[in-house]
Amino acid sequence: MTARVRVFPSSDREVHGVVVDDFGDSVGVPVEIGGNRIAGPARRWAVMLDDDNLVFVDSHDLEAE
Repeated sequence: MTARVRVFPSSDREVHGVVVDDFGDSVGVPVEIGGNRIAGPARRWAVMLDDDNLVFVDSHDLEAE
């Protein structure tokens, strides 16, 4: 999937990029290694921003361009 999106649309944090992965079934699953929680729940979408940074966001943080 390579859909162009706005991340955090209509906010002062708005950025643009391309969806590079959809983690669908993994949403809401915390990451644990060796019994230690190292991250909060997984996010639904991986988005490669136009500035070459990668962000992980939920559906409500995105809007199609």
